[in-house]
This record gives sequence, structure tokens and C-alpha cells, in this order.
Amino acid sequence: MSVTEAMGQEEEQEENHNHNSNHESESKSNSPSEVAEITEPTKDQEEQQQQEYSWPVIRFDVPPHRTYHFYNQFRNSPNPNNFLKAIKWSPDGSCFLTSSEDNTLRVFTLPDNGSGGDINTCSIAADEDSYAAKLVMNEGESVYDFCWYPYMSASDPVSCVFASTARDHPIHLWDATSGELRCTYRAYDAMDEITAAFSIAFNPTGTKIFAGYNKAVRMFDIHRPGRDFKQHSTLQGNKEGQTGIISALAFCPTHTGLLAMGSYSQTTAIYQEDNMELLYVLHGQEGGVTHVQFSKDGNYLYTGGRKDPYILCWDIRKAVDVVYKLYRSSESTNQRILFDIEPLGRHLGSGGQDGFVHIYDLQTGHWVSSFQAASDTVSGFSFHPFLPMAASSSGHRRFVVPDDIYEDVPLSGISSNENCASVWSFSVASVENDTELNGNDFNNLSEHEELHQGP
Repeated sequence: MSVTEAMGQEEEQEENHNHNSNHESESKSNSPSEVAEITEPTKDQEEQQQQEYSWPVIRFDVPPHRTYHFYNQFRNSPNPNNFLKAIKWSPDGSCFLTSSEDNTLRVFTLPDNGSGGDINTCSIAADEDSYAAKLVMNEGESVYDFCWYPYMSASDPVSCVFASTARDHPIHLWDATSGELRCTYRAYDAMDEITAAFSIAFNPTGTKIFAGYNKAVRMFDIHRPGRDFKQHSTLQGNKEGQTGIISALAFCPTHTGLLAMGSYSQTTAIYQEDNMELLYVLHGQEGGVTHVQFSKDGNYLYTGGRKDPYILCWDIRKAVDVVYKLYRSSESTNQRILFDIEPLGRHLGSGGQDGFVHIYDLQTGHWVSSFQAASDTVSGFSFHPFLPMAASSSGHRRFVVPDDIYEDVPLSGISSNENCASVWSFSVASVENDTELNGNDFNNLSEHEELHQGP
């Protein structure tokens, strides 16, 4: 079944005002439609929602409490060396998605809008899972990357999809309500064999999937599954541009048309989305770039690398020097460690191989606080899109080695093998006692202020 067929049924349902039809009737549709036209909100609707909803101001000076905990589902995997690679909240905040070494994607729903967690129950039953995953999808090979459809909403089943890419596999578009595979997007090499994407991302309008390959990026129309795509080489004929595997992708959230692409060649390039014009290339990462993310106002870019202890902050309006560096413990691991920016755009959180999540103030670049999320490497950290909550994933690849080898490994609790996912709840500051936050305001930074080197 193609994605256009599944999307078409939703359009027929809206025309007939039949909102109670089940998923089976959706899968039998034959008429095409477009997800973006159904689910993408208008500018007026977005402004109205922002006026009606007041974003909670999180208190990072108070340690969060663990609301939900998931452990056994990953420990009981057929892969004895299983660990979590990443975790990401859905855009509507109704669920989160995990990726693990057993080549499996799991969807966990958030019960009662996050208000049903019991801190005492969670602490007493630390080795028991709070609840089981709603969906489990097996990719067959190692998962490289995954991303949610930007306008995903649980109230609109057609929009409940996410994309994933795995070794030796095409890009898969999964149904987040049934766990079924909706369609695939395939790229072929010179030998007419399927080549896997190393990174993927939906564009801001949700009409295309951008996929990173070796010295190239391919663009797939979401409504045309198969092998149709446009390709852009990141390395031009005069050897100028960006070399290496495109390992990370991020679009500017303010719809300015900017696209950031990180490469294992330790560079990050900024492109114009519509014509893929190269604007500039950023140098300075000590390791291959594994994660890139724009600030909420779109003026700054944050990049993190493999075996690189610093997240670099770039002012993309100047793109000359690093504004500041944020320390995280990642010098001795090849794992991809993901960070995230909270909805207000004021703070950034990142895990590390020390098991702690460190919170930084993005206005000053200073360390604010930290809390221990696991006794193992925290590979992923993701803020909830509108609630004062966050999700973390932990785990580390281990090999059969002599017992005394662990003495020289700088990893806290390495023998505990804590492969788990957790949901954390933060305290909220009162509006009267909190100052107004305006995204990333760096006007207060001194011209000679030293780069922050860690907590």
C-alpha cells in the first residue's frame, strides 16, 4: 500500500464527516491526497494557539524526578549487547520513539498527558517497566537515523508517521498508529544496488525527505514513493564544498529556507533549501559531526561531534568564529550523543558518557545544572514539545574483555549495563517570579568572554 493511498482515505473521511472509521478502512483507499494540505496548520492558527497556550518555564535548579522508566524491554532483547541509541518526542507530545542496537524501533505513548506518573512507584520498582511499548518495529539491520513527520498529530491518523533509515535498506515510512510499513523511498548507486541513507530529515513544510549520503544529499517527494528523487553533490567539480558522509541534517525552524548538514569530515555546511546553494562551510569540530540543531530563533546553530567533548555554538549571521563551547563528557566513546533545546529556546540539555545530563544557559553559554539520568552513557536527551518533561536514553556498546580492563575506562557504572529509557518531570517556575525569555539573546555576552569549558 502506498502512502498516497493511505492519505487519500483520510481526505474522503473528512469530506463525508466520518471520523469514526477504523484503520482498516484507511488502508483500503485508492484515491491520492497530500498530507501537508490536511495537517499543516495556517499561520493564523499557529498564532492563535501560541496566544492561548502559555509555555511553562522550567526550573533547572531543582532536580527532576523520574516519572516513567523502561528497562526490561531492552534487556530481554535477543541481542545480548543491546543498548539504546536515541530517543525523540513526537511533535504533538503524545508519544516518543526509541532506537536500539537490536535494530528495533519502539513507540511509547505518554499516558494521561504526563500526569499519571507516580514518583514513589517508579523508585520502588526500578527494575520493572512502567508500561510496555505500544508498537515495536524491526528494521533488520542497524538503524542509522529516524525522524518524525513535522505535523504529526494523534488526532489525525494520516499524519502519524515517522521515517527511518537502516544499513543496506531504503528509507522506510512507518505508520505510528499500527506499526505497518506505509512505503519506501529508494536510492540506487552506480551498480543499481540500493544504498542506505546515513541521515534523514523532513523539510519544514513536510513535503520532502532529505537524506544524507557520501558526498551527496538526495531529496524525495513524500507523495511519490519509490526510486524517484533529486540528487545534489556536496562536492563540486572544482573540489570545493563539503566532503565525507552527510551524517546529520537540520532545517531552520523559522522557515528561512536554511539547511545545515554535518559531515564525518568534521565540517558543517549551510545551504539554501530551494536551490541547494552552498552559503558557507564551518570548520572547528574535533570529530565527525553527529548532530546539528538550530536555535529556536534561527540565528544560531549548535553542532556536536564524535569523540568531541564540546558542542559548538555558531552565529549563522556571521559564521566566522565560534560564539562559545558547551562541555559534555564524550571523549572516549564513538557513540552519537544527541542534545536538545527546550521549547522556550533558553536552555540546552545534553547527555554524556558520565551518565549525567548537563543543562546550559544559551544566552550566556554557562553551565546551569546537571542531574544523573543513568549509571551509563546517556546517548539521547529530548525535551517534551510543550510540557515540563524530558526523555533520556542510555546504554553503551560492550565487548567481552578481561575484568581488569575496566579499571582504565572512564565510564561510570560500566559493569551495570544500564540500557534504559526514562521520562523526567521538571518543576515549573511561577510566572510572577520569572523574567521574560526571548530566545537566544546574546547581546549580554562580553566581547572577550571566555568560552565555557564545563561545569
